[in-house]
This record gives sequence, structure tokens and C-alpha cells, in this order.
Amino acid sequence: MDPLTNSLIWITGASSGIGEAFAVECVRRGARVALSARRADSLAGLVERITTQFPGTTPRARAYPADVSSLDSLQSVVAAIESEMGAIDIVVANAGINEYVSLNSFSTEKFLSVMNVNYGGLLRCIEVVLPSMRKRGKGRIVGVASIAGFRGLPTSGAYGASKSAMIHFLESIRFQLEPIGIGVTIVNPGFVKTPMTDTNEFHMPFLMECDDAVRCMADGIGRGDSEVTFPWLFSRLMKLGRILPFPLYAWIARTIWSRMEHGKE
Repeated sequence: MDPLTNSLIWITGASSGIGEAFAVECVRRGARVALSARRADSLAGLVERITTQFPGTTPRARAYPADVSSLDSLQSVVAAIESEMGAIDIVVANAGINEYVSLNSFSTEKFLSVMNVNYGGLLRCIEVVLPSMRKRGKGRIVGVASIAGFRGLPTSGAYGASKSAMIHFLESIRFQLEPIGIGVTIVNPGFVKTPMTDTNEFHMPFLMECDDAVRCMADGIGRGDSEVTFPWLFSRLMKLGRILPFPLYAWIARTIWSRMEHGKE
């Protein structure tokens, strides 16, 4: 039996990309999913697709539209999930946005808007599920960060900073939550083929298919891994970059970015 079987998993950012594919993968493994995103129509379509693909007497998926930038919205959603589906076993804070912010017209607001959704959304998700998990003495918090959070990358100041904040925060709270039965998993994807990355106008090294990515996620979360990072080679190279002296790292990063901009391997 898959470790995720019979779990109730709440997934934010579930209307497209990694969140959508991960929801289908979880149901395939026997889990039930509560799906949140701002786009109610997309969530309804996903629920219908899951219901058709995995028929049964008990609904395997329900839609709960929400905005992760609003604590009130998330509190209402969690109350509805607990009333209709039961206690949340795993929360997957996946909702996120990306914006390549030019320094030619520096805007604090643009940087903070990315931070508010990506990092702030994670914090709000944890705030609304943590009391129940603490009371039950079990649960798992999953934050979908990024390899981009490992170290500074060209043009990624807004996105990378938000993901770095997520990584640091999740690593920190693990020390307090794991002793009381609540696990913490950090998911750090590289480039995954999704509607978000489809807008990138540069070559993406080690680009991974979404279905392969969510299988890695589900395997790692099911095992209770502290960190799930993929693809393997890209993640190892980026982790190596964490310990390199900055002048060497900067030279490598500039060289790779130049090749990416020109579509070279």
C-alpha cells in the first residue's frame, strides 16, 4: 500500500502546473485531496476530471477556491474542509508566482508582491492548519520552494528571495514540530514544464516533465523525507554552488546564464 493511501491532502495552487498534476498523482495513490486556488472554474474542471478517472462512492476530490494572500480566506477554507472531508493530514503549500523584475525601474512593491504570495502564502497555510495538527500530534507540512532559493541567480531576485525565505523558515520550524509528531518536507524543484515555465524566454537546463516531477514529490512526501529535490544532477550542481567562494560562483552563474539566454546547452 502506498504511504499516501487514505491521507487527506490539502493542496494550494492546484488549478494548474505542479499542483494540478500532483493532485491527480495523489488520488492515483489512494489519497483524497482538497484543492485550492483562485480560479474556481479550473478547480471545478479538475475535480470533474478526477471524479471521472477515479470513480467511487466517496468523493476523492473537492474544490475549495481560496486566495493564499488572505488569511480570512484560508481560515474559511480549512473550516469547510474539516467539516466536509475531515482532518487534514498533509498540507502542500504550492501556490506561487514568478516575476522577473527589472532593476531599470526598481519597484519595492513588485518584489514584495512575490514575497507575499510565495512566502506569505506558506505562512498563512501553516497558521490555519497547525492548531489541529498540534492537537492531534500528527500531520505533515510541505512547502514547495525551488532550487532557485539555494543562491542568488541572475534576474531571480524576487522569486529566488521568496523561495530562499521558505527554505530557511521550514528548516527552522522543523526543530520545534518534529518532536511533537508533525513532519516538515521541503520540495525544491528545478525547471519543470508547466504553464509558468512556458513563458520563460530562455533555455532551461535539465527541464523536467511535470508528471515525472510530481512522482518524485509523492514518493518523497510518502517516505516522510525532509527534503525532495529534483532533477538529481541539477540539484547537486546547485547545492555545490552554495559552498563555492563567491567569485567562482559568480563567474559560473554568469557563464551559464549567458548560455541560457542564447539557447545553448
